[in-house]
Amino acid sequence: MDRLDIPDAQWTRVSPRYVWPELIGYVVTGLIVAAATVPLWFIGQWWTYAITAAVVLVTIVVAALTPRRVRAIGYQLREDDLLLRKGILYLRVVAVPYGRMQLIDINRGPVVRALGLSDLKFVTAAAASAVTIPGVPADEAERLRDRLVELAESRRAGL
Repeated sequence: MDRLDIPDAQWTRVSPRYVWPELIGYVVTGLIVAAATVPLWFIGQWWTYAITAAVVLVTIVVAALTPRRVRAIGYQLREDDLLLRKGILYLRVVAVPYGRMQLIDINRGPVVRALGLSDLKFVTAAAASAVTIPGVPADEAERLRDRLVELAESRRAGL
C-alpha cells in the first residue's frame, strides 16, 4: 500500500459550513468581473455579450463545484507530521513535520467568524511552505493549535 493511500475514514474534514465563505467569494468575484464586461456592450458586437455570458457560465460552474471541493479538504494528525489534502481534479497532499512548525496562526475573517469557523495557518522555516487548513470550527481550531504547539515543541526538543 502506498504511504499516501490512506482510507477516507481517517481524514478529519473541514466544517460543511465552510462552503458559504467559498461560495460567497466566488459569486461576488464572478459578478464583479461580469459587471466589468458590461461597458463592452456599447460596442454593439455579439462577442461582447459572449464575454459576459462566459464569465457568468464559469462562475456558475465554479459555484456548483464548490461543495464538492470543500468536502475534499481534510487533514490528519499522524505520528510525525500533519497531513493535509485538497483538490478534486488536482489532488494536493502536503505533509508538515511537527518538528518543522515554527508558527501556528488562527485567522478569522468576517464571514468565517460569523459562521463560527477559523483558518489554521502553519509556517515552517521555508518561506514558501505556509499551509492552511480552512473552515475548522473555532473551538476545535484552538484545541488543535494547542496540541500542535505541544507536538512541535516536543519534536524540536528531540532534534
